[in-house]
Amino acid sequence: MQIEEHRWQSPHLGREMALKVYGHWGRPFIVFPCSRGRYFDYEGLGMVAAIAPFIDSGKVKLFCVDSIDAESWYDFSVSPAERNARHERYDGYITAEVVPFVRRHCHDEHLRIMTTGCSMGAYHGVNFFLRHPDLFSGTIALSGLYRLDRPEFGNGADDLAAVYFNSPVSYLAGMTDDWYLERYRASTIILCVGLGAWEDEAIEDTRALHHIFREKGIGAWIDYWGYDVNHDWPWWYRQMNYFLGRLYG
Repeated sequence: MQIEEHRWQSPHLGREMALKVYGHWGRPFIVFPCSRGRYFDYEGLGMVAAIAPFIDSGKVKLFCVDSIDAESWYDFSVSPAERNARHERYDGYITAEVVPFVRRHCHDEHLRIMTTGCSMGAYHGVNFFLRHPDLFSGTIALSGLYRLDRPEFGNGADDLAAVYFNSPVSYLAGMTDDWYLERYRASTIILCVGLGAWEDEAIEDTRALHHIFREKGIGAWIDYWGYDVNHDWPWWYRQMNYFLGRLYG
C-alpha cells in the first residue's frame, strides 16, 4: 500500500498540521478522526487494514486529517461562540487547504470528494458535506451525533444560536435554499448506526436526520444495524466494508 505523510504550516490555524494518504488511486475520501483524535488513528485503530482491499485495488484513496476538537467543541472553558469560531478556522483549513491538496494529489482541480468518519468523525463528515456540497460529493457516516445543543458538547437549547450553522439537525431542518438542496439530492449520503450499546444518542440524531432528509426529498441511505451492534471499531470495520462494497464493488 502506498502511504504518504504530509504537513504544512496552516495559515488558517496558525500551526503545523499533518495528514496521511493511503492508496495510489480511487475515489478520494477525507477521513475525520473520532473525538479529539489524530490523523494517524484510522490506521492505528485498525480501519486502514480492515478496508485494505479497497485501497490496494485502487477503488478508494484515503486522506486522513487531524482534528482540533479539544480546542473547539470540547473546550468547555470558553463560550459556545468561541468554540464555534475556532471550528470555523478549522473549516477554512479543510476547505481552503486540504481540499486543494487532495485535488492536486488526484490531478483533478474540479474533483468533488467523499467524507467519512466514525463517531465524532461522522459528525464532521456530515457537517462538512452539508455545508460544502460544491466541494464534497457525499458522506459515509457511522454512529455520529448531528446536533450541537447537547450536554455532550457542553451546550443547551440557549446556546444553539451560537453554534447553529454547525449543527446539522438544526440548520438542515430550516434549509430552503435550492442551491444546496439540489446538490444534496445529487449526492451519495450514507448514515449508519447500530442499535446496541452506547448508541442511544447516535440513534436519536440519525433518526432526526432521516426524517429531515425524507421531508425534503433528499435521497439518503440510512441503515440501522442490530441490537448486538455497538459503538465500537469492530462493527465500524464491518460497516465500512459493507458500504464500500456496495458503492465500489
